[in-house]
Amino acid sequence: MKWEKLKPPEPDDPMCCCECDIYQSGCCCDCEDLDEAFNRWLKDKPPKCQSPVFGALIDNLEISMIPVLVLLPLLLQVASLHYLLGVIILTALPGLVLWYYYATHRKKRRTLFFLTLALYSLAYMYYLFITEILPRGDVSQLQVCTVTAGMILTVISLIHTKKGPGFVTTTLPEAHSESQEPKKDSPQLNGFIQSQVSSLGLVGESQTVKKALTAKWSRCPVCKITRPPRAGHCRTCGSCVQRLDHHCIWINSCVGQANHRSFLLTLSVFMLTSLYGISLVLCSLCPRQYLMTSLFYCPGVYSQSSTALCFTCAWYSSIITGGLLYLLVVQVLNISFNVTERETQLALRNKTGQSRLCGLVIDTGEYSRGFYQNWVEFLTMADASVSPRSSVTDLV
Repeated sequence: MKWEKLKPPEPDDPMCCCECDIYQSGCCCDCEDLDEAFNRWLKDKPPKCQSPVFGALIDNLEISMIPVLVLLPLLLQVASLHYLLGVIILTALPGLVLWYYYATHRKKRRTLFFLTLALYSLAYMYYLFITEILPRGDVSQLQVCTVTAGMILTVISLIHTKKGPGFVTTTLPEAHSESQEPKKDSPQLNGFIQSQVSSLGLVGESQTVKKALTAKWSRCPVCKITRPPRAGHCRTCGSCVQRLDHHCIWINSCVGQANHRSFLLTLSVFMLTSLYGISLVLCSLCPRQYLMTSLFYCPGVYSQSSTALCFTCAWYSSIITGGLLYLLVVQVLNISFNVTERETQLALRNKTGQSRLCGLVIDTGEYSRGFYQNWVEFLTMADASVSPRSSVTDLV
């Protein structure tokens, strides 16, 4: 705030609100902190003590979050009334989610619907586990701690994934040109390529490896910036991402070079936690049935509303886990063949790839250097430079 250039007030001569240069009427006080808070309120600025995460949540609130927070528990309650209602609702629910996905995918815009659905489902399932399953006495403290640790690790890994996929910045080409002193046709670079080829045992594929290592940077027709090889433009985020894999609706962000490993870790931890939690719930509700058959046949589970709700939520969690398991399998196969989802779609469009494993993966053969070396490259690839866009608001 701007004060008049006067001598600082003495302790016995406090400055009042009427002496402030932006508001000339007013309420006299003896507190300078109150004056500052009053001026911030007049300027319509949030106070400095406000949490940045809370501010980001307020700025990114959407009306699409309301159906998730209201309809999800209501639909699960209705589905638990009778097994026929459960079959109808749990069958229609994935169809509604897919319909909303295609509706937003055509508009190429970001939405918090799927991220809210994932986080709220996770929190609601854990709430029922603590309030309904734990009091039954069939779950030990160690098992509760294991489920809780899995929940915490999933959220922490998700937050790390949301920090940013590695956006291509305007300073990246300059740093790249400064770091590459030898020319592409120089003996130093050719010697480096030959050493890489010989160390990998790929003498017969030297031309492919040489092409991959000396790939030229391209210019994005949308962003008008020079981007490195394997980078792509995301029409949903409106930016180019280094080693773009895909735009994941469940995290409301792209998956790229900077967060691909943490994205895979989030999927893996969630899968293990979900499968373990579902097994504990079914063993508590159907102790006399085998684990694999209790999900399809559990006599007496609809006799009480609490057990029926937990059984319905176990089915709901199984459907979500099945969908994410397919995503995890595709991700593991793509990494094994060193191909991204974006490169897979381009290969299918241009008909340049080979379908492998019943169509689960498309092998382009451009960057693949064998199963072991592909995983080594994925696990040891350098993190992309942090974009100035990365902030607390990206967490939502």
